[in-house]
Amino acid sequence: MTGRPTLNQRRRDATRLEIAHTAAALFAERGVEATTAEEIALASGISLRTFYRYFSVKEDAVAPLLAAGGRRWVDQFAASATDLPVREALRRSAVASLTPADDSAAEAMQWTRSLLRDPRLDGTWQRVHADSEERLRVVLAERCPNGTDPLEIRLAAAAATTAIRVALEEWAGSDAPATGPGSPQDLGARCMDELTAGLRLWAA
Repeated sequence: MTGRPTLNQRRRDATRLEIAHTAAALFAERGVEATTAEEIALASGISLRTFYRYFSVKEDAVAPLLAAGGRRWVDQFAASATDLPVREALRRSAVASLTPADDSAAEAMQWTRSLLRDPRLDGTWQRVHADSEERLRVVLAERCPNGTDPLEIRLAAAAATTAIRVALEEWAGSDAPATGPGSPQDLGARCMDELTAGLRLWAA
């Protein structure tokens, strides 16, 4: 899709995110296995049939919440100053997207931690990051000069997305706070530096 989303699409996206927050709260309280799609639908104020219009399985109900940070990161990178080296622009964008801006964002970060600790959500998590990698690849391609090797762009998108994924997974498996040493933004900067150091594209 290109251009501004339609009103109907924005309403659908808002509904999906509301369901995602409800599902995340239930999963955090009860665990994924003990939570049913019927319970998510009831708590969201929708019918089970409506729930299945948005999500094919209950595990995917939290995908919009897990994907929100990735979208913010790619959007921030796309809006960054074009005179910044690609590597520095992505590093700054990653750190900013992994830093909770307010209480609501901090709560979402803690939900993310709880969700990443549940192995039943591994498939959903991997799909979210595959989608994020593809969005980043498109934005990187638009930013790079004509003639840039598509393989370098793909490798760069894969490395940067992996840096974010590993940082969040390491944080989720620890007891580190949401800010400061060991936090997502701290680990994100470290992972980005390590995983992107050898790619020629990052000097652009």
